[in-house]
Amino acid sequence: MKIAFGCDHGGFPAKEAVIEYLVGAGHEVLDAGTFSDESCDYPDYAIKVCNAVVDGSCDRGVLICGTGIGMSIAANKINGIRCAHVTDVFSADATRKHNDTNVIALGARITSVETIVKCVDIFLNTEFEGGRHENRVKKVMDLERK
Repeated sequence: MKIAFGCDHGGFPAKEAVIEYLVGAGHEVLDAGTFSDESCDYPDYAIKVCNAVVDGSCDRGVLICGTGIGMSIAANKINGIRCAHVTDVFSADATRKHNDTNVIALGARITSVETIVKCVDIFLNTEFEGGRHENRVKKVMDLERK
């Protein structure tokens, strides 16, 4: 699977561990930055990751900032993106099974790197259940057209 990965300065310290895990698990990674802990604006990286998912050059996206909140807000402004702010493994599982999310946002200042890696693993290896959830996801995506 090809994963688009982006972070801001708040997520930069966790980035190396997550990318190391992704590559070690056999995934290809598009690293959209940032590349230092120097202050930067999270929307710049959210849009790069989300555009790669929407245009099909990447299968899914992972975003990390200090809390994950800013990244998730920015990501959900992009048509075609369903991004969940994830802080635990239950949410990582449920957001794939029930919401068919294609991007997750995590917070390096509120979630340990170990838990972030577990959440990313679950996000990448959990399939959408479909069924009763399909109509709900369709209704959410229809909101973009209004």
